Amino acid sequence: MNGLLSRRGFLRQSFAFSALASLGSLPSVAAKSGHEPNVAAKQLLILGDWGYEDFTAQSRVAGAMQRYVSGHGIKTDALLMLGDNWYGPLPGGAESSRWKTQFEEMYPKSVFDCPAYAILGNHDYQRMPESKVDAELEYAKKAGTRWTLPSQWYRFEFPAKKPLVTVIALDSNVPHPEGPQAKGANFTLTVEQQAEQLVWLKTELEKPLRTPFLIVMGHHPIYSNGPHGDHKVLLADWEPLLRKHKVHMYLAGHDHDMQHLEFDGHPTSFVLSGGGGADLYTLKIEEAQRGPYASKVYGFSRLEVTPELLRLEHLDETGRVIHGFTKSPDGAVQILS
Repeated sequence: MNGLLSRRGFLRQSFAFSALASLGSLPSVAAKSGHEPNVAAKQLLILGDWGYEDFTAQSRVAGAMQRYVSGHGIKTDALLMLGDNWYGPLPGGAESSRWKTQFEEMYPKSVFDCPAYAILGNHDYQRMPESKVDAELEYAKKAGTRWTLPSQWYRFEFPAKKPLVTVIALDSNVPHPEGPQAKGANFTLTVEQQAEQLVWLKTELEKPLRTPFLIVMGHHPIYSNGPHGDHKVLLADWEPLLRKHKVHMYLAGHDHDMQHLEFDGHPTSFVLSGGGGADLYTLKIEEAQRGPYASKVYGFSRLEVTPELLRLEHLDETGRVIHGFTKSPDGAVQILS
């Protein structure tokens, strides 16, 4: 595989990329100006690593989300919660008061009257001493809840009527040869669950696509400029499937920062939105080396979906757009300046 492009190199090679894209080999890339949200489009807000015990930063990000949608007159159609939903204990499980303070009130239904599609992160797997995974699955069954987690991995089309995007929500907490998982800590799926999910993923990706766009989301990034780095297991198990099936976007958290990585010739845009409220991480690889974007910053992401275009923007804790790009069904990418 070729290396990632820096922002400068990414834009500099846009004309070459466009030419190659016409032959079907690479995504086209060009700079484009900013964009006022299209209120007629479907709007999804994305955040990861948000359920920190000290929720000072989470409150700032959540406040920015509320002000942004209110200020732009946006109807939020869905929230995508990218895991590490609960750091530390969740006393009472599905009845914990933290659900009220850090989910229901933090992202109020009065502003975000929509499903909150969730996936599980490594901190969700920590037993303290009860299973937070069991609690999150149980909370999703409550009447009237927006919390949407039907199982540890699942698929949905969005919106339900005349869907525009197919989303495959995965559990990326696979056994890993390094870190606490290697020492038997309860941070992962079992080996049997890992194998079961992989068979399921292959089956789902083989199904005919009924939507213009296909997105996969998992808590752990496959590629990351942050301290956790590239994920060896997901590189072996998932990355070839994303490439084979021309997945448009892979969404992740885990590293507490904001990233957008593009590879030469790869059909998938790798997006990391991990600035939801936990302590920030210092990047190990600068965006000048692998990009086009990587920054140690709190924030959230907005995904605008129309039949013709995906538009993803990273926003900081003030609601300011700090990076953005678009992607068409055929894989053409444009960086927003």
